[in-house]
Amino acid sequence: MTILLDAAAVERPKAQPWRGGLARLFSSPLNTALTFLAALVIVFCLWQFLRWAVFDAAWSGGSEACQVRAGACWPFVVSNARLMVFGVYPEAVLWRPAVSLVLLTAVIVASMIPAFWSWPLIVAWVAIPAFVCGLLSGVFTETRVSTNAWGGLPLTLLIWMIAFAGAFVLAVPLALARRSRMGGLRTAIVGAIELVRGVPMLVALYVSSFIVPMMLPGIEVNAFVSVETALIFFIASYLAEVVRAGLQALPKGQTEAAYALGLGYWRTNQLILLPQALRAVIPALVNLGIGLLLSTPLVAVIGMTDFLSAVREAASHEQEWPRCYTTAYFFAGLVFFTICFVASRYSRWLERRLRASGHA
Repeated sequence: MTILLDAAAVERPKAQPWRGGLARLFSSPLNTALTFLAALVIVFCLWQFLRWAVFDAAWSGGSEACQVRAGACWPFVVSNARLMVFGVYPEAVLWRPAVSLVLLTAVIVASMIPAFWSWPLIVAWVAIPAFVCGLLSGVFTETRVSTNAWGGLPLTLLIWMIAFAGAFVLAVPLALARRSRMGGLRTAIVGAIELVRGVPMLVALYVSSFIVPMMLPGIEVNAFVSVETALIFFIASYLAEVVRAGLQALPKGQTEAAYALGLGYWRTNQLILLPQALRAVIPALVNLGIGLLLSTPLVAVIGMTDFLSAVREAASHEQEWPRCYTTAYFFAGLVFFTICFVASRYSRWLERRLRASGHA
């Protein structure tokens, strides 16, 4: 008697990739030796780190406790947290950068939740940075604060948000013009993009902050405005190539089908091409955003006190806090790593979510 089984009812055994990887680590005597050697190195490094960060570290007291202990000086972080997080902003109105940090973080977190992806979120990306700029400068109060006193983590996030949002708005038209059938427009855009991409970001910041004001005598250019302008144009040139790559990855039949349905050029890009292209380049967008965040310390060369500069300023008190440089930079690296790691994991989660819902 023949028994027919429904193929859908037969459950396939779930693959366990870690078993294959573990087997390859011990597949030969050489691989086994290298595996044990690597494990010893990792254990040794981990033990040295734990000794420095936990067992030999100073957890309480003042600078005297750090002189006695050979590990990290965590009281230094506690005592200088205000300077490292908020920079040299006046202490009397320290609530302004604190509120700004909360608002900027809230917008970023809301942007990571698909349920909030609507027009109010777009309005928030425009309104919140503008409100934060007014709040930090003291437009709404009588106590004005110069942009030279802005600093710390709020300034880093503010620079990143304005630069990335402005670059994205500029990059989409550049990407469309890059693929235009008008030869003159396409050639001009290609030349402009390659010119900006051909110079380091530091050069762009110098030109925007020093060369351009020299070309405009009698006009005072704010340092914050010049930095944001340079970053927007610089990042937009890279972002335009990312968007163009996403558009070129789409089958040509998508455009032909849209035209056959009576859609024009702009409606085709708005409803058909750009949504698919942007979903396809999510990893590249996140990677570019992380790169921009890690490049914000370059604004220190033109006198702005970003988060890393504030940490460096706090660590300059080495006579009062011995061996504080390592602890200070470890704290800064931990903050940057946390932000970037969360962003990268979110990118992978979003890819899987879009693929599962059939939008990728």
